[in-house]
Amino acid sequence: MSNEKSTLTTRQGHPVRDNQAMRSVGERGPATLENYQFIEKITHFDRERIPERVVHARGTGAHGYFEAYGRIGNEPASKYTCARVLNETGVRTPVFVRFSTVIGGKDSPETARDPRGFAVKLKTVDGNWDLVGNNLKIFFIRDAIKFPDMIHAFKPDPVTNRQEPWRFYDFVSQTPEALHMVTWVKSPWGIPANYREMEGAGVNTYKLVNDQGVAHLVKFHWQPKQGVRNLTAAQAAEIQAGDVGHATKDLYEAIERGDFPEWEFCVQIMSDDDHPELDFDPLDDTKRWPEDKFPLLPVGRMVLDRNPENVFAETEQSAFGTGVLVEGVDFSDDKMLQGRTLSYSDTQRYRVGPNYLQLPINAPQDKARAMTNQRDGQMAYYVDADAGNRHINYEPSSLGGLREAEKPAKEYHQYVEGHLGRYQTSRTQDDYRQAGERYRTFEEWERDELVANVGGDLKQCPEPIQLRMVWHLWHCDPDYGRRVAEIAGIDLERAKALPPLQGKPAPGQLRNAATYTDGRAETSTATAQDAEIGETAGAK
Repeated sequence: MSNEKSTLTTRQGHPVRDNQAMRSVGERGPATLENYQFIEKITHFDRERIPERVVHARGTGAHGYFEAYGRIGNEPASKYTCARVLNETGVRTPVFVRFSTVIGGKDSPETARDPRGFAVKLKTVDGNWDLVGNNLKIFFIRDAIKFPDMIHAFKPDPVTNRQEPWRFYDFVSQTPEALHMVTWVKSPWGIPANYREMEGAGVNTYKLVNDQGVAHLVKFHWQPKQGVRNLTAAQAAEIQAGDVGHATKDLYEAIERGDFPEWEFCVQIMSDDDHPELDFDPLDDTKRWPEDKFPLLPVGRMVLDRNPENVFAETEQSAFGTGVLVEGVDFSDDKMLQGRTLSYSDTQRYRVGPNYLQLPINAPQDKARAMTNQRDGQMAYYVDADAGNRHINYEPSSLGGLREAEKPAKEYHQYVEGHLGRYQTSRTQDDYRQAGERYRTFEEWERDELVANVGGDLKQCPEPIQLRMVWHLWHCDPDYGRRVAEIAGIDLERAKALPPLQGKPAPGQLRNAATYTDGRAETSTATAQDAEIGETAGAK
């Protein structure tokens, strides 16, 4: 591989001076529509494959229903949201759920070490609500402009057509925010036993808004009533030797025999501000909200009780988008959410067609029938307009046609102020802290599996990538870095002697590193919290 570096440009030949962040109003403000560099990058990425999905190509799905409890924890749900789907009890909202793997193609094995997609389409009386997430509660990156780079690094090499570990770790070694997700994925949690015994999460931060226009930040979670079960690499290899679609089979057969899988829908809630008391930004999707501070509050339950009649018409043509929200659920300024909201729907228009929402699997239920002034396009087969006057396909008009809905008594208005520019979050302490905490809270067998997987991968990587990855892992937890170095045959002292990544502060400058009571680390800046972590290392 050549070390010669050329300048990155846009497809128009313009030099890219910042490929790490979208333009936004201040560090925590919303992204803007004139994000030309990002829009050109993400829309080209959406069109890289036809006709299967670029990501989440391998999948299966099922129909079911959602029932709200009418409460969020011990409070009426209406305190936080005016969304009827979360407020009204005794109503069964139809749902369709698509489970998937992320990186592999349509016929890839379901035993792959990979995040699992968990996409839910709720067909509410107020229109569709799509909650598009994963089984793990975080992600690799926090700014959507990096998504094509991340997927390219994880997909097969364009020359060898093989997934090469060095490509994955080359990207991760230069992207410390990914360390937390890597720690999850390379542990047994990276291979769920099946789709029924798997958690789900919206991953991104959203907002709940009540009828008084008051907003709260929220994270959404699906907790399986069947429990959670994961596989070791050896168990996955044994299954894969006889069946590459075991999870699809398991879900289908469970529903056919009447063993309907069920999940409890939970939320975490915090006030709608920047929370400077936290070591992380609550809009950062690479971080988990600590459940001791922000507990999982039950909101409702979801049951899957019917298999698709036609996999292509339903599962493959089902189309989801993070921008598909109902009143009472709103966007936060999470930069991954803002970028996904453009990308997902753009992908569906390209992959399925501009009228993908006319397909029965994607159309809202009859009580919320779509009526727009949009017309025609490829594969249009009905006009979604008011039958009263089909001549009028514009608004306003004095001759009939569609009109705007009534405005609520109080609307949610977000105040935004800041300088327009490209910003990376300055609160990166938990790029290392949360990954280290995750390592320490795993059971011993999970840690053994994690270090064996990462160490085995690093054996196949060039030395610069090996050393940098061990440097990162040692800063997450000294035992984590040491064990991986031993397995991969990497000189730990050489790795520890590396300087910080160019342009990024050293972890020790970001957080008070833990002083472990078993002597694993040598620091003088421990906090009481860090010392407690060290004393309880290994506890589940």
